Amino acid sequence: MNILEKIVIDKKNEIFLKKKFISIKDLERFKLFNLQTTSLKDNINNSDFGIIAEFKRRSPSKSIINQNSNVQDVAMGYMNAGASGMSTLTDQKYFGGSLEDLLLAKSSCNLPILRKDFIIDEYQIYEAKAYGADIVLLIAAILSADKLKYLAKKAKELRLEVLLEVHNIDEINLYSNDSVDIIGVNNRDLKTFKTSMDISKKLLPHISNDYMKISESGISKISSIKELKDIGYDGFLIGENFMKNENPGKMANNFINSLKI
Repeated sequence: MNILEKIVIDKKNEIFLKKKFISIKDLERFKLFNLQTTSLKDNINNSDFGIIAEFKRRSPSKSIINQNSNVQDVAMGYMNAGASGMSTLTDQKYFGGSLEDLLLAKSSCNLPILRKDFIIDEYQIYEAKAYGADIVLLIAAILSADKLKYLAKKAKELRLEVLLEVHNIDEINLYSNDSVDIIGVNNRDLKTFKTSMDISKKLLPHISNDYMKISESGISKISSIKELKDIGYDGFLIGENFMKNENPGKMANNFINSLKI
């Protein structure tokens, strides 16, 4: 059993337990549930490089990345740095995140907030809306095409944008649908957690221009951003490169300013 399969099993158990105490009806009564969402697509379209800056404390591949920074300071730092959006990990067991991080990120900045988690159930879509997310991540590698289509449609009903994460050509062909707003190519193999920028280069020609395109994971060089931008990527999700520093917001600011040179 690989790490991705373990995560999905744990996620199923987590959702089962949560449903015992907080129902979807309960989530619909949360104060933020009816809050107007902010478009990540619009923010990326209105920026030069479309940087989505991520908050995460740890990961299965790197263990501890940053346990000292708090989400409020990082969110404000990313906003002031000129990021187009903020990705917030909400998985606790493997990434050290929480729904409270999502709530605090939303409360601390005016950026569109992506709930990044291993979403396998509509319950998590309602959670995302109740805790302030503007966009949700759906990972092709852990969902059937029909299930992803259903979850994407549910997200659109709740006025959330949808980021579809793909890793190969088959996932692009099978999982792209009308409810998807952005297709993100993950440069990290979720089974081995190794990264390669060649994945983004290889898959780009297979993504329809109907979708906004972003490259995710393993991005740390200015030259990589500019190269991928030149061939057609609209935005870039960057996490570890910012979070491994004592001040992620300052690092993001320096990085984004360097892109302008």
